[in-house]
Amino acid sequence: MKNYEYILFDLDGTISDPKIGITKSVQYALKRMGITEENLDHLESFIGPPLQQSFSECYSFNEPQIQTAVTFYRERFKDIGMYENTLYERIPSLLQELSDNGHTLVIATSKPTVFAEEILKYFNIHHHFDLIVGSNLDGTRTSKTEIIQHILHHYSDQPKGSFIMIGDRKHDIIGAHNTGIDSIGVTYGYGSLEELTAIKPTKIINSVSEIREFLLKDTNIQNQS
Repeated sequence: MKNYEYILFDLDGTISDPKIGITKSVQYALKRMGITEENLDHLESFIGPPLQQSFSECYSFNEPQIQTAVTFYRERFKDIGMYENTLYERIPSLLQELSDNGHTLVIATSKPTVFAEEILKYFNIHHHFDLIVGSNLDGTRTSKTEIIQHILHHYSDQPKGSFIMIGDRKHDIIGAHNTGIDSIGVTYGYGSLEELTAIKPTKIINSVSEIREFLLKDTNIQNQS
């Protein structure tokens, strides 16, 4: 099995469950735009992709409307929404063990970097990550391909075979494909098995425990010997 020295983690739907904070902030933005959506489940598609893309695809907003909606979204998200969030079970221990075993951990998220940093500090797991890369507040560098490429450039002296991207949506896997690195699609987040299967990640995994088993396989064997 390959030894992935650099492990890239998506944030929303992979490290934490942000449903309440994201969907309520989208709901707030839509209300400010004159649209009422009572069912938060209908807004789950906003978890993962760039906000700009979701407002365009789900509500056919034009560019000025998208920018206005994103501004409204951030009004609520920066004060309330980012904290309406819970870590998936066993994430802290997974990060600790990966760090202890010499892996370099990186966040690769479409969420603005400043929000990602604040969320990781809130959960007290920021110290596990060597680098945190997200989008810019001005709407640039939102695609996973751009984000992963930025990370690869940061570690430009390392072979691509030492990197793997872990995420719950097709955008994570597409970004990995486009930049030539391996990927893990996790089914416990917000991407369906069908979505992940169709995009063909290197590995599909169903739980945080399975991530550990896959990435620390050599360690598991040593511990059993």
